[in-house]
Amino acid sequence: MPLRVANPTPVQPIYRHLARLGGWLLRRLVDRDWDSAENLPTTGGVIVVSNHISNVDPLCLGQYLIWNGRWPRALIKADLFAMPVLGRLARVTAQIPVERGTERAEEALTRAGEALAAGECVLIYPEGTITADPDTWPMTPHPGVAKLALATGAPVIPIGQWGANFVMPGKKLVWPRFRPRRTMIFRAGPPIDLADLRGSRAPADVLLAGERIMAAVTGLVAEIRGETPPEDVYDLRAGHRVPRGAGA
Repeated sequence: MPLRVANPTPVQPIYRHLARLGGWLLRRLVDRDWDSAENLPTTGGVIVVSNHISNVDPLCLGQYLIWNGRWPRALIKADLFAMPVLGRLARVTAQIPVERGTERAEEALTRAGEALAAGECVLIYPEGTITADPDTWPMTPHPGVAKLALATGAPVIPIGQWGANFVMPGKKLVWPRFRPRRTMIFRAGPPIDLADLRGSRAPADVLLAGERIMAAVTGLVAEIRGETPPEDVYDLRAGHRVPRGAGA
């Protein structure tokens, strides 16, 4: 479907041009196995959360969201904004920088909250980085997405994805492997029920919200893979899998 039909929502012209170019390129390099995204609201503020499996998957996930009617504003590492070309494009398309490990890290959540209030789609990788799990399962989450969801009350839509990890596996930037031709699989689940925790800032509630978010994402990944996820979950700080709920 042409982009002008799939997503007529007004957006910065450069963003639309980049999406059209990226979509054209991806259609020639990879196949798609998408659901109908019926759980993704077409209007209003929404938080989209997904597993992170490759340096390539932001492009593929962006294509999935844009062709299903939403222009994502992603929380991304502030380091990218310092790059000459990528940084300018990130600013023009109103992506949200995250200054990790600094006192200004919370500013990203404030900007995300403003975007949600304006009816936009905010994309967050709860793990904060590409998974280090040896079998590419989702890891424990950072608390930011749970804090944002509980503070704003915006619906949280989980997305499970698979396929980009075969094009560019691991964390390192390596030459992409487009042969054999790979299939990018996306499944969007129903909104995650956080109603009983809404408005809370208690650490225990933030932890519980994060666990529910990652459980929903992991469930979708398991459905795509046709496998049962491990009983434990990889914790990046520990450097190994820990009992679920222990490392978030």
